Amino acid sequence: MSDGGLTVLDGTQLKAVNLSLPSPPESSVTGAELLDFAESKISESLFGFSLPDALKSAALKRIGVSDDVEFRRERLDRENASSVVRNYVDAIANELQDDPIVIAILDGKTLQVFLEDEDDFAMLAENLFTDLDTEDRGKIKRNQIWDSLSHMGVEMGIPPLSEFPVLSDILKKHGAEGEDELGQAQFAHLLQPVLQELADVLAEKPVVVLQKIKINNGSKLRKILADEKQLSETVEKLMQEEKDSLSTKDVIRHYLEKNGASLGLPPLKNDEVVILLYDVVLGETENGNTDAKTSEKDEFLGSLKEILEKFAAQLEVNPTFHDLEN
Repeated sequence: MSDGGLTVLDGTQLKAVNLSLPSPPESSVTGAELLDFAESKISESLFGFSLPDALKSAALKRIGVSDDVEFRRERLDRENASSVVRNYVDAIANELQDDPIVIAILDGKTLQVFLEDEDDFAMLAENLFTDLDTEDRGKIKRNQIWDSLSHMGVEMGIPPLSEFPVLSDILKKHGAEGEDELGQAQFAHLLQPVLQELADVLAEKPVVVLQKIKINNGSKLRKILADEKQLSETVEKLMQEEKDSLSTKDVIRHYLEKNGASLGLPPLKNDEVVILLYDVVLGETENGNTDAKTSEKDEFLGSLKEILEKFAAQLEVNPTFHDLEN
């Protein structure tokens, strides 16, 4: 895919991973060797992305490994090793299904699009120069080209310096240092070879950048729906809400608008997509059962289940994205 776009790692990429163990002369392998093998295969399937330690620890717990250090010292025969590595990869896939990760793959394609069109590049250089020329003097310092790349950011194919130290070498190579001042044309003349070399380097070896975006696909809601105890506790809290002659549906809506995140719903925060999601789900939901034989708690429980099931179904088909930095 071209850089600037997003890729969701939701575990589906691991379905076809080849987990055939290599054939060393030894009849057994250590846990450390096994995990290194599995994680290298996983990384290959996830565009070179290295899994966060927290995700790996959670996956190990899923397969019954509570002590990572001790497991790495163990020796497993090949039959058991094959089973463990399969279970571990499946556990990683399940973790990603429950809590997907969003990445950007920076491969130079977006930069190349700008570089191949003179008008597009001229507009890019002009906009960057204008942003940096805060005093409107028609001049900026040579070393401000570093800031111009920060302005472009991952969205335009520039990897963070912290994750791509080669960028510093490229800038130094092309003389992007010093306090001397440049006009707009000089700035554009300096920027072009920097971006071209950066695009070439990324084309040869793309960079994968983790994005601070939370995806809500309804997985947490489905877990709560399967947990009768948690549902019952939520109903108890609902029944303590101020009702003021509101319908059961409206009481539940008010509660979810305030506390939905704890149940796995996406935060509202003036998000039009999430507001529409609430309107769609609640619009499809009838008011609670008014049968005299139905207790208030059962009425709330039935309505809550119906509403959460509809939210889960909607989010599974159309997940929401939330920027964790906002």
